[in-house]
Amino acid sequence: MIDLYCERLQPSLWDEPINAISNIAFFIAAWVTWRLADNLNVQFYSVKLLIYLMIGIGIGSSLFHTYATGWALLMDVIPIMMFQLFYLWIYIRRVMKLKPIIPVILMLVLLISSLLTLPLKVFNGSLSYVPALVYLLGLGIYNFQTKKQKKFMFLAGVVTFLIALFFRTLDQAICPVFPIGTHFLWHIFNGVMLYLVTGCLLFNLKVNQSNLLRNKA
Repeated sequence: MIDLYCERLQPSLWDEPINAISNIAFFIAAWVTWRLADNLNVQFYSVKLLIYLMIGIGIGSSLFHTYATGWALLMDVIPIMMFQLFYLWIYIRRVMKLKPIIPVILMLVLLISSLLTLPLKVFNGSLSYVPALVYLLGLGIYNFQTKKQKKFMFLAGVVTFLIALFFRTLDQAICPVFPIGTHFLWHIFNGVMLYLVTGCLLFNLKVNQSNLLRNKA
């Protein structure tokens, strides 16, 4: 049994009910994002992949908060890392329109730094998400300064991720006074964050798509 959160006291399958149920936030985020992509008529395969990865995050996290084993932990971590890497690639290539070598280098740095910090227990294990936060903040600043679509939407995503990290870090420290912990709030705010940053990406892809069609006309 892997016991990382306040709510888990024993190895039974349903010992983290709130943490498990709160993963519905990721499925809702995926559904709302899919609806937005459909309304904007943004049908890139890369967008569909991000939505599938949101669903994967929800499934992986649900498995970990029920089974709490090593293989379930991998199912939890892998979709999260894949989403970060693919989002970075899509944003840099399709919104910033930089050469492929740039996102490849940045993806390698993100992957290596995240893996190196993953085993560390600093800030209740939240240190491994600091590289993602730095990248997200960088993209948010770029999105704002270059006056891309929905610049405040992206910054709201950054703030939401900070709030999510706060609750993830707080979980173990608050066990004596709040036995269920705060990890479920990490799930909820993360779901909101995924929608905000992916929604911002969709609006920018829509503009690029419209410009491309206009140029072909």
